[in-house]
Amino acid sequence: MADIVIYTKTGCPYCVRAKALLNEKGQLFKEVCNDKDAERRQHMLDLTGGQSYTVPQIFIDGQLIGGCTDLQALDASGQLDALLGAAADAR
Repeated sequence: MADIVIYTKTGCPYCVRAKALLNEKGQLFKEVCNDKDAERRQHMLDLTGGQSYTVPQIFIDGQLIGGCTDLQALDASGQLDALLGAAADAR
């Protein structure tokens, strides 16, 4: 199983969609909610290389995937399954 971390915020519809897609894929993930936590937001920003303050920010095995739209695009192209499978095969 891939090591998936998703940075979220309460009430974010994109976060809900991204988590639903990962759940559909049968993937377990660690959710880090950034609500009212400046340290967590800063950590997420550091991990993205300062690229984005938006949520969700999704990491698979430490690799930045991006947000919900990026995750959905990977799924539509078939690359998400390959990425999740490669992560599982590497273990």
